[in-house]
This record gives sequence, structure tokens and C-alpha cells, in this order.
Amino acid sequence: MIHHSDNLTLLRSFPENHIDLIYSDILYGTGKNREYQDLKPVRDEIVKFYKPRLIEMRRVLKTTGSIFLQMDTRINHWMRILMDEVFGYNQFRNSIIWQYNSAPRGKKDFGKRHDIILRYSKTNDYYFNTDNIRVPYAKSAPRGYEKEKYYNDKGKVMGDVWAIPMIAQNDKTERVGYYSQKPLKLMYPILHSSCPTNGLVADFFMGSGTFLVAAKELGYNYIGCDNNINAIEKTKERLK
Repeated sequence: MIHHSDNLTLLRSFPENHIDLIYSDILYGTGKNREYQDLKPVRDEIVKFYKPRLIEMRRVLKTTGSIFLQMDTRINHWMRILMDEVFGYNQFRNSIIWQYNSAPRGKKDFGKRHDIILRYSKTNDYYFNTDNIRVPYAKSAPRGYEKEKYYNDKGKVMGDVWAIPMIAQNDKTERVGYYSQKPLKLMYPILHSSCPTNGLVADFFMGSGTFLVAAKELGYNYIGCDNNINAIEKTKERLK
């Protein structure tokens, strides 16, 4: 189900322990106004905006649930502190690096080529399935590697650095013309690993709807929310 709504209002309408998995490509704190008005990179504003939403996200997650929030380096340090406060330091699971291919533009800095996805669980009894997130072992594995206790003939569990290309500007199959659109390939390991069969997933910063498109493709139930009517229209069109 897709909702054209403020996400805090929508979150407060849901019962506790309702959702298996939350993913959101949140506002990054750029202060820019493109497809949507972003927040300014001011700590007090970030805390004021996100803290009540994080509290509600935790409330609506099932005890076995997890949350993945994607951002870049502008606000990830503040968000990590906030998520430690709301979810608990011991519920931090991963800081995933999405490494993408873009031309560095800075003349006085190293090129900025990654986003951060903070992953937290609600409790220690969280769902996590490694079956579909395994990758081949390196051909140069040391002698005796196959005898290690973590060896699995399906490969090793993928690490926390994901080298997944951005959608090409001339891509005619996936790109829908939304400024911050993310690739479908980025969504699959999140869904495969952290939502049980027939589970319910949610994206409360829906944007172009990539997470919901991937969820539908893989057979999950989904909830999407955005206060931008363009995001609503593009997502509904994609979900057809």
C-alpha cells in the first residue's frame, strides 16, 4: 500500500510489532530543493526531525525486525548517535558501505564515492538469513581454507562493502527520472537477508519506489510513504 502522507503521522497510525523490515533512503541534510526539500546539515534540526521518527520506527518493528537507513557522510555520525540512543548501542549490527561508480568532482578532497547504510535490530532475536547473500570465495584462498568452521559450499556471506554501480544516466529500463533514485541491485541483499517469507516491509522515505519495486518482485508485502506527489506517481507507475 502506498501513502501520500507525512511519515510521522503514518507511523503513529500503525500498531506495535507490525513490520518485519524497514529500509529508507532518508533525507541527507544537503539543504537543497530538487525533487524534495532536504533538511539543512544542522545537528539540532536533524535531531528534532529524526528522533520522533526513529522512536516510531522502532515501535512498529516486530521483535525480530531490522531497520536499514541509508545516508551519506553529512549526517551519518549524528544518525549513529541517535540510533544508538533509540535502538540501543548493542542493537547496532552493521555500517554498510555502498561503493558506487561516479566521477570525483572535488579538487581539494578525495573523491566521494560511497553512501552509508546503518543497520540495527530491534532485539537480539532478529531475523537474518544468509542463504541468498553468499558470494564465491577468493581463488587465492590460503591452503586449508576449506577446513575452516565458517566454510560453506555455497560461498561466504557477503561483507559490509557493496560495490554496486549507480544506474547509468542513459539506462532506459530502470531509470525513471527521479533525482535520488537508487539501483534495484542495492535492495536485494537487504530484502533477502532480513525479511522472512511473506513478510511485511516498509519504506517511509519512498522516493522513486525502488525498495517497493524490489519487494514486489521478490514476493513481499509492502508499505510505502512519501509527502511528494511526484514520488507517489512514479512509484505507482513502476509498481504496475
